[in-house]
This record gives sequence, C-alpha cells and structure tokens, in this order.
Amino acid sequence: MKQDMIVILDLGSTENTVIARAVRALGVYSEIHPHDITAEALKELPNVKGIILNGGPNRMVDGEAIDVREEIYSAGIPVAAVDHAPAKCEKLCECWPEDEEAVKELLKPFVFDTCKAEANWNMKNFVEDQVDKIRKQVGDKKVLLALSGGVDSSVVAALLIKAIGKQLVCVHVNHGLMRKGESESVIEVFKNQLDANLVYVDASERFLGKLAGVADPEQKRKIIGAEFIRVFEEEARKLEGIDFLAQGTIYPDIVESGTKTAKVVKSHHNVGGLPEDLKFDLVEPLYYLFKDEVRACGLELGLPHDMVFRQPFPGPGLGVRCLGAITRERLEAVRESDAILREEFANAGLDKKVWQYFTAVPDFKSVGVRDNARCFEYPVIIRAVNTIDAMSASIEQIDWSVLIKITDRILKEVPNVNRVCYDLSPKPTATIEFE
Repeated sequence: MKQDMIVILDLGSTENTVIARAVRALGVYSEIHPHDITAEALKELPNVKGIILNGGPNRMVDGEAIDVREEIYSAGIPVAAVDHAPAKCEKLCECWPEDEEAVKELLKPFVFDTCKAEANWNMKNFVEDQVDKIRKQVGDKKVLLALSGGVDSSVVAALLIKAIGKQLVCVHVNHGLMRKGESESVIEVFKNQLDANLVYVDASERFLGKLAGVADPEQKRKIIGAEFIRVFEEEARKLEGIDFLAQGTIYPDIVESGTKTAKVVKSHHNVGGLPEDLKFDLVEPLYYLFKDEVRACGLELGLPHDMVFRQPFPGPGLGVRCLGAITRERLEAVRESDAILREEFANAGLDKKVWQYFTAVPDFKSVGVRDNARCFEYPVIIRAVNTIDAMSASIEQIDWSVLIKITDRILKEVPNVNRVCYDLSPKPTATIEFE
C-alpha cells in the first residue's frame, strides 16, 4: 500500500522536523527536501499530495533570500507557505505555534481539505512497504549488518529478517564494553527466537588489550571505533557473496548531519562517514523514521519491549563510563552497578520517566570501612538526566528511598566499591556523559 505524502521544502526553517512529525501525527506520511528540488525530482517521489514551503530564520543565504524553483508552483500539486506566501499559493501562518496540537490543527485543513490526503501512514503499512522495497532492492543477494544490540540496528535486523530471512548475515561484535547481559540478549532474541543468520565475535580480549593504559577519552573512542571497523571487516572478508550493507541510519541522523540551510549539529558515522572504496550497496530501511517511530516499528515487528526501549548507549560502550585508563576491576564495577541501577529504576517506574541513567566509576580510590577494617576502594557515580534534544539536560530528582536502596545494593553486591555519589550537574555546564 502506498502512503500519501506531504513534502516539506526547507526554506531556512528550524522547525522542519516539528512539521514533519506533526503531519505524520495526523496519519499522513511526510518528508523534508531541499528548497531547490526540481519538479522532475518531485514527481519521482511517490504519491505527493501537497507541498509546504517552510521559511524561517536561515532563509537568507549569501545575502539573498532563497526560494523554490518557479516550476514547483506549476507542478499541479497544492502549495502552502509559512512566513512568505506568493499569490500563487496558500498561506498557512506567519510562524508556527509552539504547541504540537496547535500545529496539527493549523495543518489539518491544508492536508485533508486542500490536498485530499488520506490518513494511511501507520507502522503496519510502513513495514509492508519496506519489506516489499527490500525484496525488490536485494533480490536473491546477501546483506551484511553490524548488529550492536542497540534499538536502531535491532529494528533493522528484524525488518530484514522478515523481508529476506537467511539472506541477512548479522555480525555481533562483543568488544567487552557491553552492558550486563547485552550480548546474551542479542543471541537469545536473534539467533534463538528469530532464527537469524548470526555471527557472534567475542573480541573483548583484543579490545581491552588495545585500550590498556590509555586514559585520554578521545584516544579511547578512536581506538574502539577503529578496532570495531577492523573486526567487522575481518568477519566480512570471511563471508562470500555479500553485495549489500545494511545500516540503522534514521531521519535525525540525516537532519543533524546538515542540509543546505542548516549547519551540521554533529557528524554521524553512518552519514557520509563510510569509506569511499566501499564495495557494498547500502540498505537503509529506517532512513526516514524518527526515533519514536523506530521504536513503534520494533514493536510492530514483535521485538521484546525491553530491547525496543533500551537506554541510549554510546558507541564506545562502558569504555567512556570506566573513566580514565580502563581496568578490568573498574569495568566490572561499572557493569554490575549499572545493572543494579537499571533494575531498581524499572522497579520504581523511573525507566519510563527518565531519559537516560547510568553509572560511572572514576580512576581514584577513597578510604572506607569494610568488615571492621580500613578499605581503599572506588566510588560509583550515578547520573540520571532528562532532555528533549540532548543539547541541554536537567537532573532527575530521585526519591531518597530509591537512592538509598540502590546505594545499599551497590555497596553490598559490587566488589571494590565503598562509596556511591549522585551527580547533580545539569547540561550545560556538564555534558551527559563524563567522557
């Protein structure tokens, strides 16, 4: 089933994703495209029912106001504009309201009355469409996927398994910096439940060897990233007949990596960061989904709730939460304390309320008392923050009873730890992660 589409043309607005999400919330599919798209390229997009010209503060480029090509107005598709409205198109508003419900109400008449769009955008239809597209793109060839166990790669894996089954080869690299039970969960769900073609690589000794004595956070990140690519390439070379590489690229990755009128927020490894001599064609079925839609897609595909709603996790894993030079002793303290924190947050219902929470163990010891004797052990720092866009973050105020229970368990159950601290620093000035 083909979904109707509303196209948003970026004329320097900072609200493009807000509008795209509001249109989708009305049940109609939407995509953001550059202002200078040609009428020919526009007609190649499926089922375009309407165009929104989304003007804003970045409309002036090199001293001139940008506009769409004249041919867009005569393409035979209804056009509405924000902040500037030539006589040839409908004006929606001067600027978008802040409330999402108000944005949806503003959009409704144009989307449904003017464009006659049908509200047929939902996850069931999305999955059906993507399965069809994947089968057409891949044919009888094989696809390779680096399956980290994170939300995006897990949903891509489930979608590809539904579409092409054993033609997908998943490679899960355990770099020794995973959360407790994470690799086991990947094997259980994908190999045992979904019968995936899964290659499991335990490279933990290799990674920890390369990281020995390295204290600088950026250096640690580079070593982990480079080593991961090497391991993945080594595994790929062992396989034959691979023509495609699947990636969990999602829409915010594309938007954050910059458009013609927006600066780069941050470069993403899977947007423009691939080697130029890549010998695979890319399969990116989540390319146009926002994070909440990726989770909805995962649930539609039958993935476990705890996998779909897994905590955000940095690429270098616990490597940037075992502060300074990584030691096995402190790495285990991070892993075990993090597992306790996640378990107790779930028991208290905080896992649905707090955006991100984790523990970190710094590279210093303090004096304490254990079994009536002096001990010299590490502290565990708990961090729990809420954010909308990760650009700023506020501290979650946890009930003392919950904090005391977590502290009690960490001090009793985690070896080499004699102190638990709660980080009260918002972003800014602190960042969300320590390293």
